[in-house]
Amino acid sequence: MILFKGTRDQLLLPLQCVCGIVEKRHTLPILSNVLLEKQGEQLTLLATDIEIQITTQTKTIGLEKVSITVAARKLQDILRSLPDAAEVTLTMDDRRLQLKAGKSRFNLQTLPAEDFPCMSVAEGQFTQLSISQRQMKRLLGLVQYSMAQQDIRYYLNGLLLITKGNELRMVATDGHRLAYASDNLADTPVPIDVILPRKTILELSKQLSDSDDPINITLSPTQARFNFGNIELVSKLIDGKFPDYERVIPQHHKKVIKLDRSTLLQSLLRAAILTTEKSRGVRIVLAPSTLKIISNNTEQEEAQEEIEIDYDGDALDVGFNVTYLLDVLNHVSNETIELHLADANSSALFILPGNDNFKYVVMPMRI
Repeated sequence: MILFKGTRDQLLLPLQCVCGIVEKRHTLPILSNVLLEKQGEQLTLLATDIEIQITTQTKTIGLEKVSITVAARKLQDILRSLPDAAEVTLTMDDRRLQLKAGKSRFNLQTLPAEDFPCMSVAEGQFTQLSISQRQMKRLLGLVQYSMAQQDIRYYLNGLLLITKGNELRMVATDGHRLAYASDNLADTPVPIDVILPRKTILELSKQLSDSDDPINITLSPTQARFNFGNIELVSKLIDGKFPDYERVIPQHHKKVIKLDRSTLLQSLLRAAILTTEKSRGVRIVLAPSTLKIISNNTEQEEAQEEIEIDYDGDALDVGFNVTYLLDVLNHVSNETIELHLADANSSALFILPGNDNFKYVVMPMRI
Protein backbone atom coordinates (compact mmCIF):
# COMPACT_ATOMS: atom_id res chain seq x y z
CA MET A 1 0.00 0.00 0.00
CA ILE A 2 1.62 3.26 -1.16
CA LEU A 3 1.73 6.06 1.42
CA PHE A 4 3.87 8.50 -0.54
CA LYS A 5 5.56 8.74 -3.93
CA GLY A 6 7.43 11.84 -5.05
CA THR A 7 10.70 13.76 -4.77
CA ARG A 8 12.78 13.77 -1.59
CA ASP A 9 12.04 17.47 -0.87
CA GLN A 10 8.30 16.97 -1.33
CA LEU A 11 8.41 14.87 1.83
CA LEU A 12 11.45 16.30 3.65
CA LEU A 13 10.33 19.95 3.72
CA PRO A 14 6.93 19.34 5.38
CA LEU A 15 8.56 16.79 7.71
CA GLN A 16 11.08 19.42 8.83
CA CYS A 17 8.15 21.79 9.50
CA VAL A 18 6.66 19.46 12.10
CA CYS A 19 9.84 17.84 13.48
CA GLY A 20 10.93 20.91 15.45
CA ILE A 21 8.60 20.13 18.35
CA VAL A 22 9.32 16.40 18.55
CA GLU A 23 11.06 15.58 21.83
CA LYS A 24 14.11 13.29 21.56
CA ARG A 25 13.24 11.53 24.83
CA HIS A 26 9.69 11.30 26.06
CA THR A 27 7.87 9.17 28.59
CA LEU A 28 5.40 8.29 25.82
CA PRO A 29 7.42 6.62 23.01
CA ILE A 30 4.74 7.44 20.41
CA LEU A 31 5.43 11.18 20.87
CA SER A 32 8.80 10.63 19.17
CA ASN A 33 6.80 9.68 16.09
CA VAL A 34 5.13 11.69 13.35
CA LEU A 35 1.58 10.80 12.28
CA LEU A 36 1.26 10.22 8.53
CA GLU A 37 -2.32 10.26 7.20
CA LYS A 38 -3.04 9.72 3.52
CA GLN A 39 -6.43 10.58 2.06
CA GLY A 40 -6.45 10.42 -1.70
CA GLU A 41 -3.67 12.59 -3.11
CA GLN A 42 -3.03 14.44 0.15
CA LEU A 43 -0.59 13.30 2.83
CA THR A 44 -0.97 15.03 6.19
CA LEU A 45 1.94 15.12 8.63
CA LEU A 46 1.27 15.81 12.31
CA ALA A 47 3.57 16.02 15.35
CA THR A 48 2.77 16.87 18.97
CA ASP A 49 4.31 16.97 22.44
CA ILE A 50 0.82 17.20 24.03
CA GLU A 51 1.31 20.96 24.76
CA ILE A 52 1.78 22.01 21.13
CA GLN A 53 0.81 20.40 17.82
CA ILE A 54 1.84 21.15 14.21
CA THR A 55 0.12 19.91 11.06
CA THR A 56 1.06 20.36 7.42
CA GLN A 57 0.38 18.64 4.06
CA THR A 58 2.08 17.48 0.90
CA LYS A 59 0.95 15.94 -2.40
CA THR A 60 1.21 12.23 -3.15
CA ILE A 61 -0.39 9.76 -5.59
CA GLY A 62 -3.12 7.13 -5.42
CA LEU A 63 -6.50 7.01 -3.73
CA GLU A 64 -5.77 4.79 -0.71
CA LYS A 65 -6.65 5.87 2.81
CA VAL A 66 -3.76 5.01 5.14
CA SER A 67 -2.59 6.29 8.53
CA ILE A 68 0.44 5.27 10.58
CA THR A 69 3.07 6.75 12.92
CA VAL A 70 6.83 6.40 12.45
CA ALA A 71 9.97 7.72 14.21
CA ALA A 72 10.15 11.37 13.10
CA ARG A 73 13.90 11.95 13.51
CA LYS A 74 14.90 8.67 11.86
CA LEU A 75 12.71 9.40 8.83
CA GLN A 76 14.09 12.93 8.63
CA ASP A 77 17.71 11.76 8.91
CA ILE A 78 17.20 9.15 6.17
CA LEU A 79 15.63 11.72 3.81
CA ARG A 80 18.39 14.26 4.51
CA SER A 81 21.05 11.69 3.66
CA LEU A 82 19.55 10.95 0.23
CA PRO A 83 20.57 12.86 -2.94
CA ASP A 84 18.57 16.06 -3.56
CA ALA A 85 16.84 14.79 -6.70
CA ALA A 86 16.04 11.32 -5.29
CA GLU A 87 12.63 9.83 -6.00
CA VAL A 88 11.19 8.45 -2.78
CA THR A 89 8.47 5.85 -2.22
CA LEU A 90 6.94 5.01 1.17
CA THR A 91 4.96 1.78 1.33
CA MET A 92 3.19 -0.01 4.17
CA ASP A 93 3.84 -3.70 4.59
CA ASP A 94 2.61 -5.59 7.66
CA ARG A 95 2.98 -2.68 10.14
CA ARG A 96 6.39 -1.81 8.76
CA LEU A 97 7.11 1.27 6.70
CA GLN A 98 9.48 0.72 3.81
CA LEU A 99 11.29 3.66 2.23
CA LYS A 100 12.76 3.13 -1.23
CA ALA A 101 15.04 5.57 -3.06
CA GLY A 102 17.12 4.32 -6.01
CA LYS A 103 18.87 1.19 -4.72
CA SER A 104 18.45 2.15 -1.05
CA ARG A 105 15.92 0.36 1.18
CA PHE A 106 14.96 1.18 4.75
CA ASN A 107 12.44 -0.72 6.90
CA LEU A 108 11.10 1.24 9.85
CA GLN A 109 9.00 0.16 12.82
CA THR A 110 5.61 1.85 13.19
CA LEU A 111 3.03 2.37 15.92
CA PRO A 112 -0.75 2.46 15.30
CA ALA A 113 -2.25 5.83 14.33
CA GLU A 114 -5.20 5.30 16.70
CA ASP A 115 -2.78 5.46 19.67
CA PHE A 116 -1.47 8.90 18.67
CA PRO A 117 -2.64 11.60 21.14
CA CYS A 118 -3.93 14.40 18.88
CA MET A 119 -5.00 17.61 20.63
CA SER A 120 -8.75 18.23 20.64
CA VAL A 121 -10.32 21.53 19.60
CA ALA A 122 -10.98 23.76 22.61
CA GLU A 123 -14.52 24.84 23.37
CA GLY A 124 -15.82 28.20 24.60
CA GLN A 125 -15.77 31.74 23.23
CA PHE A 126 -13.23 32.46 20.51
CA THR A 127 -11.40 35.60 19.43
CA GLN A 128 -10.26 35.65 15.82
CA LEU A 129 -7.78 38.00 14.24
CA SER A 130 -5.59 38.20 11.16
CA ILE A 131 -2.24 39.91 10.64
CA SER A 132 0.50 39.58 8.03
CA GLN A 133 3.21 37.01 8.74
CA ARG A 134 5.80 39.81 8.46
CA GLN A 135 4.07 41.89 11.18
CA MET A 136 3.72 38.89 13.47
CA LYS A 137 7.35 37.82 13.00
CA ARG A 138 8.55 41.40 13.68
CA LEU A 139 6.47 41.73 16.87
CA LEU A 140 7.69 38.37 18.19
CA GLY A 141 11.29 39.36 17.41
CA LEU A 142 10.94 42.58 19.40
CA VAL A 143 9.87 40.87 22.64
CA GLN A 144 10.62 37.12 22.73
CA TYR A 145 14.21 37.45 24.03
CA SER A 146 12.78 38.80 27.33
CA MET A 147 10.87 35.61 28.14
CA ALA A 148 12.04 33.67 31.19
CA GLN A 149 13.52 30.19 30.87
CA GLN A 150 12.37 27.55 33.37
CA ASP A 151 11.36 30.12 35.98
CA ILE A 152 9.34 28.70 38.87
CA ARG A 153 6.90 31.55 38.17
CA TYR A 154 5.63 29.51 35.21
CA TYR A 155 3.58 32.42 33.78
CA LEU A 156 6.88 34.21 32.95
CA ASN A 157 8.01 31.29 30.72
CA GLY A 158 5.94 32.64 27.87
CA LEU A 159 4.60 35.73 26.17
CA LEU A 160 1.49 37.80 26.95
CA LEU A 161 -0.66 38.43 23.87
CA ILE A 162 -3.40 41.05 24.17
CA THR A 163 -6.05 42.41 21.83
CA LYS A 164 -7.24 45.87 22.84
CA GLY A 165 -9.41 47.80 20.40
CA ASN A 166 -7.77 47.40 17.00
CA GLU A 167 -4.36 46.86 18.57
CA LEU A 168 -2.33 43.67 19.05
CA ARG A 169 0.09 43.87 21.99
CA MET A 170 2.85 41.51 23.06
CA VAL A 171 4.73 41.60 26.37
CA ALA A 172 7.51 39.39 27.77
CA THR A 173 9.43 39.63 31.05
CA ASP A 174 11.77 37.50 33.13
CA GLY A 175 11.53 39.72 36.21
CA HIS A 176 14.77 41.60 35.38
CA ARG A 177 13.70 43.22 32.12
CA LEU A 178 10.49 43.69 30.12
CA ALA A 179 9.82 44.12 26.40
CA TYR A 180 6.58 45.53 24.97
CA ALA A 181 5.58 45.82 21.30
CA SER A 182 2.29 46.57 19.55
CA ASP A 183 0.84 46.96 16.06
CA ASN A 184 -2.51 47.88 14.54
CA LEU A 185 -4.97 45.31 13.22
CA ALA A 186 -7.28 45.75 10.24
CA ASP A 187 -10.30 44.74 12.39
CA THR A 188 -11.30 45.12 16.03
CA PRO A 189 -11.42 41.62 17.57
CA VAL A 190 -13.07 40.67 20.87
CA PRO A 191 -10.66 41.76 23.68
CA ILE A 192 -8.65 38.90 25.15
CA ASP A 193 -5.34 38.38 26.94
CA VAL A 194 -3.56 35.02 26.90
CA ILE A 195 -0.10 33.71 27.82
CA LEU A 196 1.54 31.66 25.05
CA PRO A 197 4.24 29.13 26.10
CA ARG A 198 7.88 29.80 25.29
CA LYS A 199 8.16 26.75 23.00
CA THR A 200 5.17 27.93 20.95
CA ILE A 201 6.70 31.39 20.47
CA LEU A 202 10.07 30.00 19.39
CA GLU A 203 8.41 27.59 16.95
CA LEU A 204 6.19 30.32 15.48
CA SER A 205 9.17 32.64 14.98
CA LYS A 206 10.98 29.87 13.14
CA GLN A 207 8.05 28.94 10.88
CA LEU A 208 6.72 32.39 9.90
CA SER A 209 7.88 33.87 6.60
CA ASP A 210 8.84 37.49 5.98
CA SER A 211 5.86 38.03 3.66
CA ASP A 212 2.51 39.82 3.48
CA ASP A 213 0.70 36.47 3.52
CA PRO A 214 -1.74 36.33 6.46
CA ILE A 215 -1.55 34.40 9.69
CA ASN A 216 -5.03 33.70 11.07
CA ILE A 217 -5.15 33.42 14.86
CA THR A 218 -7.98 31.84 16.87
CA LEU A 219 -7.78 32.33 20.63
CA SER A 220 -9.89 30.70 23.33
CA PRO A 221 -9.38 30.77 27.13
CA THR A 222 -7.34 27.53 26.97
CA GLN A 223 -5.96 27.21 23.44
CA ALA A 224 -4.42 29.18 20.58
CA ARG A 225 -4.61 28.13 16.94
CA PHE A 226 -2.39 29.64 14.22
CA ASN A 227 -3.04 29.01 10.50
CA PHE A 228 -0.54 30.25 7.92
CA GLY A 229 0.53 28.88 4.55
CA ASN A 230 -0.30 25.17 4.75
CA ILE A 231 0.70 24.95 8.42
CA GLU A 232 -1.59 24.75 11.44
CA LEU A 233 -0.02 25.20 14.87
CA VAL A 234 -2.17 24.52 17.95
CA SER A 235 -0.96 25.34 21.45
CA LYS A 236 -2.20 25.09 25.01
CA LEU A 237 -2.06 28.33 26.96
CA ILE A 238 -0.32 29.04 30.27
CA ASP A 239 -2.88 29.46 33.03
CA GLY A 240 -1.68 32.25 35.32
CA LYS A 241 -1.74 35.96 36.12
CA PHE A 242 0.82 37.94 34.14
CA PRO A 243 2.43 40.92 35.96
CA ASP A 244 0.86 44.37 35.40
CA TYR A 245 3.26 45.48 32.67
CA GLU A 246 1.87 49.04 32.48
CA ARG A 247 2.99 49.70 36.07
CA VAL A 248 6.52 48.50 35.24
CA ILE A 249 7.05 50.90 32.30
CA PRO A 250 8.49 54.22 33.61
CA GLN A 251 6.56 57.34 32.59
CA HIS A 252 8.55 60.37 33.75
CA HIS A 253 12.29 59.72 33.56
CA LYS A 254 13.95 63.16 33.14
CA LYS A 255 17.34 62.14 31.70
CA VAL A 256 16.82 61.46 27.98
CA ILE A 257 19.73 60.54 25.69
CA LYS A 258 19.56 59.81 21.97
CA LEU A 259 22.16 57.28 20.89
CA ASP A 260 23.35 55.75 17.65
CA ARG A 261 22.35 52.11 18.07
CA SER A 262 25.36 50.54 16.34
CA THR A 263 27.86 52.81 18.18
CA LEU A 264 26.34 51.85 21.55
CA LEU A 265 26.18 48.17 20.53
CA GLN A 266 29.86 48.03 19.53
CA SER A 267 30.95 49.87 22.71
CA LEU A 268 28.97 47.47 24.91
CA LEU A 269 30.33 44.41 23.06
CA ARG A 270 33.90 45.59 23.73
CA ALA A 271 33.19 46.42 27.38
CA ALA A 272 31.49 43.04 27.86
CA ILE A 273 34.80 41.25 27.18
CA LEU A 274 36.12 42.32 30.60
CA THR A 275 32.99 41.77 32.67
CA THR A 276 32.78 39.17 35.43
CA GLU A 277 31.30 36.03 33.86
CA LYS A 278 28.73 35.51 36.59
CA SER A 279 27.28 39.03 36.98
CA ARG A 280 28.00 40.47 33.48
CA GLY A 281 27.74 43.97 34.98
CA VAL A 282 28.70 47.27 33.29
CA ARG A 283 28.45 50.81 34.65
CA ILE A 284 26.80 53.54 32.61
CA VAL A 285 28.36 56.82 33.74
CA LEU A 286 26.51 59.86 32.48
CA ALA A 287 27.99 63.38 32.48
CA PRO A 288 27.44 66.51 30.33
CA SER A 289 28.24 65.64 26.69
CA THR A 290 29.58 62.13 27.48
CA LEU A 291 28.35 58.65 28.25
CA LYS A 292 30.99 56.25 29.58
CA ILE A 293 30.67 52.49 29.74
CA ILE A 294 32.97 50.94 32.35
CA SER A 295 33.49 47.26 33.14
CA ASN A 296 35.93 45.33 35.31
CA ASN A 297 36.41 41.80 36.56
CA THR A 298 37.86 39.79 39.43
CA GLU A 299 41.31 39.85 37.79
CA GLN A 300 41.48 43.65 38.25
CA GLU A 301 41.11 44.26 34.51
CA GLU A 302 39.09 47.23 33.28
CA ALA A 303 37.52 48.45 30.05
CA GLN A 304 36.28 51.98 29.41
CA GLU A 305 34.34 53.23 26.41
CA GLU A 306 33.27 56.84 25.84
CA ILE A 307 30.49 58.09 23.55
CA GLU A 308 29.82 61.77 22.79
CA ILE A 309 26.17 62.66 23.44
CA ASP A 310 23.88 65.67 23.40
CA TYR A 311 23.24 65.94 27.16
CA ASP A 312 23.69 68.74 29.72
CA GLY A 313 21.85 67.32 32.77
CA ASP A 314 23.04 65.93 36.10
CA ALA A 315 25.70 63.24 36.39
CA LEU A 316 24.63 59.63 36.97
CA ASP A 317 26.42 56.33 37.65
CA VAL A 318 24.22 53.22 37.26
CA GLY A 319 24.94 49.52 36.69
CA PHE A 320 23.23 47.07 34.32
CA ASN A 321 23.60 43.49 33.12
CA VAL A 322 25.31 43.99 29.75
CA THR A 323 23.51 40.98 28.22
CA TYR A 324 20.15 42.69 28.74
CA LEU A 325 21.41 45.84 27.00
CA LEU A 326 22.91 43.88 24.09
CA ASP A 327 19.66 41.91 23.63
CA VAL A 328 17.56 44.98 22.90
CA LEU A 329 20.17 46.55 20.59
CA ASN A 330 20.46 43.31 18.61
CA HIS A 331 16.70 42.99 18.13
CA VAL A 332 15.69 46.50 17.04
CA SER A 333 16.66 47.74 13.59
CA ASN A 334 16.36 51.54 14.02
CA GLU A 335 19.55 53.55 13.63
CA THR A 336 18.72 55.73 16.65
CA ILE A 337 17.53 54.58 20.07
CA GLU A 338 16.42 56.71 23.02
CA LEU A 339 17.54 55.92 26.58
CA HIS A 340 15.52 57.32 29.51
CA LEU A 341 17.12 57.30 32.98
CA ALA A 342 16.18 58.66 36.42
CA ASP A 343 18.65 57.66 39.17
CA ALA A 344 20.93 54.80 40.22
CA ASN A 345 18.03 52.84 41.77
CA SER A 346 15.52 53.19 38.93
CA SER A 347 15.03 51.07 35.83
CA ALA A 348 16.13 52.30 32.40
CA LEU A 349 13.69 52.70 29.52
CA PHE A 350 14.66 52.20 25.88
CA ILE A 351 12.28 53.48 23.21
CA LEU A 352 12.43 54.17 19.48
CA PRO A 353 12.21 57.94 18.79
CA GLY A 354 8.71 58.99 17.73
CA ASN A 355 7.36 55.45 18.17
CA ASP A 356 5.02 54.46 21.03
CA ASN A 357 4.79 50.87 19.78
CA PHE A 358 7.99 49.60 21.44
CA LYS A 359 9.30 49.87 25.00
CA TYR A 360 12.08 47.99 26.78
CA VAL A 361 12.63 48.26 30.53
CA VAL A 362 15.73 46.94 32.30
CA MET A 363 16.31 46.91 36.05
CA PRO A 364 19.56 48.34 37.46
CA MET A 365 22.11 46.19 39.31
CA ARG A 366 24.61 46.96 42.06
CA ILE A 367 28.22 46.79 40.88
